[in-house]
Amino acid sequence: MPAEYRDPLPAAADLVVIGGGIAGVMAAWFAAGAGLRVVLVEKGRVAAEQSSRNWGWIRAQGRDPAELPIMAEAAALWPLLQRETGEDLGLARTGTLYLARRDRDLARHEAWMVHARAHGLDTRMLTARAVARLLPGAAEDWHGGLYTPSDLRAEPWVAVPALARAARASGVAIREGCAARRLDMAGGRIAGVVTEAGRIAAPRVVLAGGAWSALFLRAHGIGLPQLSVRATALATAPLPQVHAGGACDDRLAFRRRQDGGYTLAPNDRHDFHIGPDALRHARAYWPQIRDDPRGTIFRAAAPRDHPDAWRTPRRWDADEITPFERARILDPAPNMALVRRARARFEAAFPRLGPVRIARAWAGMIDTLPDMLPVIDRVAALPGLVVLTGLSGHGFGIGPGVGRVAADLAMDRAPGHDLTPFALDRFGT
Repeated sequence: MPAEYRDPLPAAADLVVIGGGIAGVMAAWFAAGAGLRVVLVEKGRVAAEQSSRNWGWIRAQGRDPAELPIMAEAAALWPLLQRETGEDLGLARTGTLYLARRDRDLARHEAWMVHARAHGLDTRMLTARAVARLLPGAAEDWHGGLYTPSDLRAEPWVAVPALARAARASGVAIREGCAARRLDMAGGRIAGVVTEAGRIAAPRVVLAGGAWSALFLRAHGIGLPQLSVRATALATAPLPQVHAGGACDDRLAFRRRQDGGYTLAPNDRHDFHIGPDALRHARAYWPQIRDDPRGTIFRAAAPRDHPDAWRTPRRWDADEITPFERARILDPAPNMALVRRARARFEAAFPRLGPVRIARAWAGMIDTLPDMLPVIDRVAALPGLVVLTGLSGHGFGIGPGVGRVAADLAMDRAPGHDLTPFALDRFGT
């Protein structure tokens, strides 16, 4: 597809944002709202990777408690953003439902209620009978569930482009098809960004590169144990409603879509391609693998132009073509075995729907970190740089909140939240 945003690059700006997903778009929007001259550069297309491929859940439920204060801010921002854009983002308050097939799942959900109460959420435990009332006609024998009625949903492929249009209307210059190659340093701090289309002088940079962030940082001598997993999902053709919001058990996730279909995804499997960073950070990820040994399908060498491919360069000069220009959009093929399995599980859970037709299937590369929490931090070794990455598959909903925090960090303002759990140096790399 041709680029939608081809704004001229200014010679200078107050802030350059690298990455056109929801995190970068929102950081740019908030900074522009504070009066900064902002440029957002995106190597491919706005929202072409994770931000348009996620499930569309905007949830507080089930999050690490460290994220809940920022998530509360994000949940309040979403309706404001819908009014600001003047567009239909598919936003609806339809709740999040976690279903328990086993008693141990129910116990895990009950344990999370401590955090729900501490943060004033309307989350509640459901009995098997209450689940049956929420999901009439379901054939699965769920033992109960966890339910947060106030959680939201939106359509990712609609919402993030709309937010980008709002950012541009607020004064952000957006340039698609323009990779950031290197940071330009002077006097021990950031002086600008060298892009494939030229240099932009700027004292501040927010790196929100998703699955590509660690590669960019490594080229500047900063280590981050970020890896990427391939997650598969599918959209059904329109179906009668079985639930208005998002729901999942330990095997299947489903969400009602604005077009009348459902987004389905396997909730127990993802694909992982082996590369040099995977081996380098294996020890950090061992607890995840140990606790869920069947959840990861290990694949052979990472494909060409993957961030962790064996032949992907880890260093380059500012006048060289970078890996970001060789892979404009990370577009992995879906795992069709998982697609068929998710459809079969949905059909088995709701037999009254009959055969379910697949409208399309896709996959996305999720940037993840060993503790499943993002990095939201200034980089001490590169003064002027703020990193916002590693949202680990749950960044869409919290995106407006973390974007605001990153913008304030870049402007040397107080972030308004305790960011200790999101520190770059917490991994000791």
